Amino acid sequence: MRRSTSKLLFSLSLGLERKCKCYNGYFVNGYVFHTEEYGQGRKTYNSCVCVEGSTSSELEVDYYCRLEEVVELEYHNE
Repeated sequence: MRRSTSKLLFSLSLGLERKCKCYNGYFVNGYVFHTEEYGQGRKTYNSCVCVEGSTSSELEVDYYCRLEEVVELEYHNE
């Protein structure tokens, strides 16, 4: 195992920081998404998310849901 990989695994083994940041939306790949609560009462907003999935078989299963929370988690780092 490379040295950088072992440092990464060590950081992951320490677990998450106790603090996290919460947001009412996020911007990714040119799209803006907001939580469903933030979008209430607005004329337009996007709170639907699709995650492409796959299984061990030949079937591919996509997951659709409404965005309820945006939470940024941080792991301990050197």
